Amino acid sequence: MTGFAVEVRDLTARYGSTTALDAVSFEIRPGAITGLLGRNGSGKTTFLSVLAAFRRRTGGTVLVDGEDPWENPRTMGGTCLVRESGDVVLDEAIKENLSFLADRRPHFDRTAAEALLDRFELDPDKRPDRMSRGQRSAFGVVVGIATRAPLTLLDEVHLGMDAPARYAFYDALLADWIEHPRTIVLSSHLIGEVERLLEDVVVIDKGRVLAADDATTLREQGLTVTGPADAVDAFVVGRRVVARQVLGRTAQATVIGTASDDAQRARAAGLELGAVGLQDLFVHLTDRAAGEPADALTPQESR
Repeated sequence: MTGFAVEVRDLTARYGSTTALDAVSFEIRPGAITGLLGRNGSGKTTFLSVLAAFRRRTGGTVLVDGEDPWENPRTMGGTCLVRESGDVVLDEAIKENLSFLADRRPHFDRTAAEALLDRFELDPDKRPDRMSRGQRSAFGVVVGIATRAPLTLLDEVHLGMDAPARYAFYDALLADWIEHPRTIVLSSHLIGEVERLLEDVVVIDKGRVLAADDATTLREQGLTVTGPADAVDAFVVGRRVVARQVLGRTAQATVIGTASDDAQRARAAGLELGAVGLQDLFVHLTDRAAGEPADALTPQESR
């Protein structure tokens, strides 16, 4: 099993007068772990709900493994959406939930699920609705990993968990994906924590896609330039500057877009270049004045 591919073209989703997704287009590679990154209210949950056929799109095209997922038994059966609220489970004991899933999910691994219960110290005789928020989130993680669906969608499932539990989740998810490759979409705004898991990244903001590419390529799109303020200003002419700080005569600018001779030019001007991580790139891309849209990466910047 390599997982389902996802193709989205001009996808639009509206709730009354609110546009949650505004003609977004991108692809999700089969068998990859893709990070769906965005602030609260950016449209992440709406997008995942459309993929899982929980919500019907307003316009555009969505293909899951080459087919429209809406009321499609095959793709719906191969898709697992786990949300932070834990609404994928029954109001029964955990062990009854596991039996329910084992009967209905062809790839569900009960042994793996029970091992994960031990790892997160969850009582199989306890009902999820009588557990703490963190425990419910951990059980959602168990469901998402052990179901091993060809398209696994994890929507902020880790938010109720403390730091040790979150890192245990990241390790368990990666280890299981290596053993059983499938398509995983991990929605999060804890980018510094999940960055190491991600092969591909989609950044979404206010219903628009700001960037969609492999993680390595996106990391290479930003750089920091530090040195004398006048030299920094000269270096960034003609570039897209997304952040700038000044301390006395020293300045630092964060720019999008790199050139092959950047290192040589920087050394000649007495400047230092630094990398920009995914989290910093995300913050800069989605930073805007209240009510103003953020700017997407252009095709030249994202390649």
